Amino acid sequence: MNPRKKVAFYTLGCKLNFSETSTIARSFNDEGFDRVDFSEKADMYVINTCSVTENADRRFKDIVKQAQKGNSDAFIAAVGCYAQLKPQELADVNGVDLVLGATEKFRITDYINDLAKNDFGEVHSCEIKDADFYVGSYSIGDRTRAFLKVQDGCDYVCTFCTIPLARGISRSEALDKVLINAKEISDQGIKEIVLTGVNIGDYGKGEFGNKKHQHTFLELIQELDNVDGIERVRISSIEPNLLKNETIQFVSSSKAFVPHFHIPLQSGSNELLRLMKRRYKRELYVEKVNEIKKHMPDACIGVDVIIGFPGETDELFLETYHFLNELDISYLHVFTYSERENTPAASMDGVVPLNVRKKRSKMLRGLSVKKRRSFYESQLNTLHTVLFEGENKKGYILGFTENYVKIKQPWNPELVNTTREVLLTEIDDDGMVRFEFT
Repeated sequence: MNPRKKVAFYTLGCKLNFSETSTIARSFNDEGFDRVDFSEKADMYVINTCSVTENADRRFKDIVKQAQKGNSDAFIAAVGCYAQLKPQELADVNGVDLVLGATEKFRITDYINDLAKNDFGEVHSCEIKDADFYVGSYSIGDRTRAFLKVQDGCDYVCTFCTIPLARGISRSEALDKVLINAKEISDQGIKEIVLTGVNIGDYGKGEFGNKKHQHTFLELIQELDNVDGIERVRISSIEPNLLKNETIQFVSSSKAFVPHFHIPLQSGSNELLRLMKRRYKRELYVEKVNEIKKHMPDACIGVDVIIGFPGETDELFLETYHFLNELDISYLHVFTYSERENTPAASMDGVVPLNVRKKRSKMLRGLSVKKRRSFYESQLNTLHTVLFEGENKKGYILGFTENYVKIKQPWNPELVNTTREVLLTEIDDDGMVRFEFT
């Protein structure tokens, strides 16, 4: 009897990639593979790539080398956004045997036979216009919470972004299938779902293969609120122009949805938002933050911001800095702009020197620390429900409150994947919050 082959996965990038990696991994189990950690010796390594930033591109070669250290004879495959955008570039990396594009990655087991190493990387990559059908995904077993994909692709034309080139048009999971997947997650004993996609506020478009909206994002979350066994549902990232007031109001009174929003801003300057071809102005962003805080004063609000976009003068950067400093938000995800091929921004005038980009990014990351600290301080001496994580982090167990306050406590395996009511008491030196059980 032949021993079962071993396969390992490495995921770069977003929650959407994690959900897809998990689904791809389950297809290997059906073919007689056992999944092992990427640090272990495997017969095959699969790298799910990202191409949002230049740094993600550079990391790919390092991960291939890591796989080769695990097993120099292993079969190495690359999938994901970078694999769709630059398949031959990945295929030319020493050790890579197979590169699959946006649609092919979900049929990866069809492309492997005896796992013999190839002399050259083999490429199977579709034209992105052919990526017009939907493949559902969700993660189970990787983390305490599950990432549930509800939407893919994007019809926006932001001048800095390669995602439409890597993932295709906007399309959605059928609502009944979303609910089936959510129930499957619940049946595994997972207590929290994070909704993910490229542009989830666009949910409903392409639900049954056409461009019309069959359902709205509000209808989606109303239905998910009634899935038995799921204690929490968290909205990942949603565009400000698609975050309707009705959605905010529903979340404020729902059974499962938590008071945590992550809303991309990208710039606090209307001039730069216009150059980026974003579909809103800063005034709308303020309205959304105020609407959230009106209904949920303790809500956590995260912000994506891009620093160093072409045309960002000192004055326009300070406009963004002061805008964010005065806004009632909780933390920032700061991205240093990097030129991406085949995007309009890559050929724009007003290029910001790299050292200036780094300096400005450092300033905003400092502001993020200040904002998070202020938000955490506002939550001290209040009661919250914590969902505990499953990993022993240097003798501590970590977890998150419903409004995304990160807590720590000495390791106790009995707390893993449980929810407990706690009183937040103090902020530790590392910026996490201690608590007492109530």
